[in-house]
Amino acid sequence: MPTVRIPTPLRKLTGDLEVVQAAGTNINEILHSLDLAFPGLKERICDEHGAVRRFVNVFVNDEDIRFLEEGATQVKDSDEISIVPAIAGG
Repeated sequence: MPTVRIPTPLRKLTGDLEVVQAAGTNINEILHSLDLAFPGLKERICDEHGAVRRFVNVFVNDEDIRFLEEGATQVKDSDEISIVPAIAGG
């Protein structure tokens, strides 16, 4: 199963786990699997249409899914997925 790195602000939903595993063959399936295991997680990552929110970046092995196939980006069991909230500066 792919591993998923959870950012600090969302760890309260995962019982403070930094790394979890999730089943799926693409990012959409991974996010669904995460939401089943950790209810409420997906709604913080995705908008009402199921797309990853603008201020959240998702990477598969250091590649931004926005430059791949977004939610349809394929993943393998050996992949590492990172969820990274965008940081705004001023």
